[in-house]
Amino acid sequence: MASRHRILVIDDDPHIGALLQDYLGRYDFQVTHVARGHEGVECLQKELMHLVVLDIRLPDEDGFALLKSIRQRWDIPVIMLTGLQEETDRVVGLELGADDYLTKPFSPRELLARIRAVLRRSGKPVRSRGRIYHFESHRLDVDKRTVTLADGKTLKLTASEFRLLKIFLDSPGRLFDRETLLELCHPYGEEVYDRSIDVQILRLRRKLEQDPAHPQLIVTERGAGYRFAADVEKVEASHPQ
Repeated sequence: MASRHRILVIDDDPHIGALLQDYLGRYDFQVTHVARGHEGVECLQKELMHLVVLDIRLPDEDGFALLKSIRQRWDIPVIMLTGLQEETDRVVGLELGADDYLTKPFSPRELLARIRAVLRRSGKPVRSRGRIYHFESHRLDVDKRTVTLADGKTLKLTASEFRLLKIFLDSPGRLFDRETLLELCHPYGEEVYDRSIDVQILRLRRKLEQDPAHPQLIVTERGAGYRFAADVEKVEASHPQ
């Protein structure tokens, strides 16, 4: 089984760090987020990383100097984050050895595509994992996006239902508020109304729960949000893309 690719994100914005940990984690990347340049260097000294996502505009350190130091000390790809209008930053960063760049604000989906492309170019092939989730007597096949129930019946999930269920299965027991679920399910800036999560959860309950009126899997914490209450077992089988 191939090890997960480890991504180091150096960015002082905690929102970006949390979003990338959740989003990239759903695609089997292990993300470490630090807010300061020296913390990034310490992390690289202690742990094996496969790629760095670096915000050039760090509040405590010259991002270009940090980029140059990383390229001199480690053979590791770097994707830099820059401001929308800062063309000079992009040119200088590429000249200093950055492998790619992305302007803020950015789509997590585009960053994922760039990470995969950079890793392929660097000779570190990205591997996909055929993951199976077992919960209660059900089975979710990630590749097929199907749920097999205890009675053997197979259900097809819509794209939104699949994303939502996988978020819960990746973090069983975690309490999610509605705003967080909306952001994780729709990270590309789609306009959705704030009750759409409630509708999707209702649909999932109708498909998965023995008694949707009294759910035991996706439970409501009144005034706080939702959490997945069942135990989850993950089984992975890696294969090259």
